[in-house]
Amino acid sequence: MNKTLLFLACLAGCVMMSPVSMSAADVIAPGAKLEKLSDVFSFTEGPTCDAHGNVFFTDQNNNRIMEWSVDGQLSTFMQPSGRANGMYFDAKGNLIACADEKTALWSIAPDKTVTILIKDYQGKYLNGPNDVWVAPNGNMYITDPFYKRPWWDHQTMALDSEQVFFLSADGQTLKQITSDFNKPNGITGTPDGKKLFVADIGASRTYSYDIQTDGMIANKQLFCKMGSDGMTIDDQGNIYITGHGVTIFDKTGQQIEHIDIKEPWTANLSFGGPDHQTLFITASKCLYSMRMSVKGANPAK
Repeated sequence: MNKTLLFLACLAGCVMMSPVSMSAADVIAPGAKLEKLSDVFSFTEGPTCDAHGNVFFTDQNNNRIMEWSVDGQLSTFMQPSGRANGMYFDAKGNLIACADEKTALWSIAPDKTVTILIKDYQGKYLNGPNDVWVAPNGNMYITDPFYKRPWWDHQTMALDSEQVFFLSADGQTLKQITSDFNKPNGITGTPDGKKLFVADIGASRTYSYDIQTDGMIANKQLFCKMGSDGMTIDDQGNIYITGHGVTIFDKTGQQIEHIDIKEPWTANLSFGGPDHQTLFITASKCLYSMRMSVKGANPAK
């Protein structure tokens, strides 16, 4: 190849790479480093943020929900907690929790009063609600994989498969809205309520859907060839996927960043803090944080 062609090839390569490089540089705040906030847990999961920026997460094996306040104080919010797993705040300030011990979905009021939203489906106990996303209109989307738990008195599934469920905002309609998942797990959606993202961790895939006016989903599309335990989204439309650290994809499904975490497993994550610009990460026995240049897209109102 002559020098002119070599120069043009290199230039083309730089042009092709620059959007990814710029996006990656823009996600994490300049000079930011991963910070371990605490390691006094058994297994951390389910982080979510309230309207003030306080982050709530679960220490599942110890059957408690923890709170990391905006001023950096750690406290126990609820114990016992139904072995809560994934959680999400609704617009009314209720903490929606996947109560794994009860294979149920709970709504926990600020005064800690528990309301059971889902306890079974068509007379059969659920596999184990794992993660939940609450749409702006109050509709809820719940993943229901099956993981055998030592605190259950059963070891087999009552349902035929592991799928995604829809619960209407008024609590009157519960529907299974997928039929082709291997093992759904992480779930999130866009703040306009138009897109849903669901990870099939059993198939190492994450998919996107269009949310219809009636809350049902359509137009399943492959988003990326990676599954996830938990997920979140920022205000630029980037999707954050967990498992082996945190992998960040732009809105087109292209990987733009990876945050390496020296723990056996990274379970879940959420934006939080007063300005909703700190990423909180639950990984094995720890809670981590990292300062970001972007904000979370779904702050509690």
